[in-house]
This record gives sequence, structure tokens and C-alpha cells, in this order.
Amino acid sequence: MLTYQRSDSLEVIGYSDSDFAGCQDSMRSTFGYIFMLAGGAISWRSAKQRLIAPSTMAAEFIACYEASDHGLWLRNFVTGLRVVNNIERPLKIYCDNNAAVLYSNNNGSSTKSKFIDIKYLVVKERVQNGQISIEHIRTESMLADPLTKGLPPTAFYEHTAHMGVILDDTLV
Repeated sequence: MLTYQRSDSLEVIGYSDSDFAGCQDSMRSTFGYIFMLAGGAISWRSAKQRLIAPSTMAAEFIACYEASDHGLWLRNFVTGLRVVNNIERPLKIYCDNNAAVLYSNNNGSSTKSKFIDIKYLVVKERVQNGQISIEHIRTESMLADPLTKGLPPTAFYEHTAHMGVILDDTLV
């Protein structure tokens, strides 16, 4: 069961994560994102990335792209429902990879980032335009972790509780 909390300041917040080359058959990474509102999950996705990422940073950056694409649509949708009023602030998306966060917020490029498909660079443009902000979060606090990898039961239940999910005692 999903639960939500009453709050005066409602804001859509995202969490973006990826493993690196987790699929042994295709060597593709799995990305996941989850968006929260009022202390509960309102949207989430987990899928293999369309291309093979050559590094952890690239896999995480591509996950940020997927999350920002959906997150901006979602925030506009929720605003249209008049659930959220204030969309002047950038959509906050948390990422647990320092290199991807730094790359997202840096105006420059490097020779190591030339392999990133041009369409994914829209993340940098969205940060520069103030539409989104990519911020670092500790791995232990990454709510999207269960969408990208297996976790020990304690960590899994802790993450799902923070998503606003209450598990039926018969399932535990």
C-alpha cells in the first residue's frame, strides 16, 4: 500500500540511479528512477539502457537524462491537476554518482565524455536553463536502488518504507 503525508509545501522530487553493465548477456546497464510527492512514490521506472555505457559515469548520466525527461513531464502534469503550484524552482533530481553530478552541472566537456550521445546532453542544457537540478545524494539514501539492483532485505525494506510503501505482513 502506498501512503502519502499532508504537507504545506508540495514538491515533486526525483531519484535517479543506474548499475553499470549489469546485464551479462548484452552488457547494458539498468537505469531506474522514482519520483516522490507528499512522502510517497507517484511514478517510477526500471529498464535497460538503449546503448552500452562505457563507464559508470555515463550509465548514471544517461539515467539522469531518462529521469529528467519523465520528471519534467510529470511535474507539468501534476501542476495541471493543481496539486503543485510552485514550479519556478528547478525540478530536483538526486544522483549518487559524483562524476555524473559534476558533469551535469559543468558547462564544459572533456575528451572522456565524447562518447555520450548528443541527445543525452539535454540534461546539461536543462540544468543551465534552470529547469532541473542534479544533486548528489549518498548511495545509502538512493531510493531508486531497488529498481536497479538486488539489495539485502533490510536495505530493501528500508528503501521501500521511505518510498511510502507499507508492505503487508503476510508478504514479509
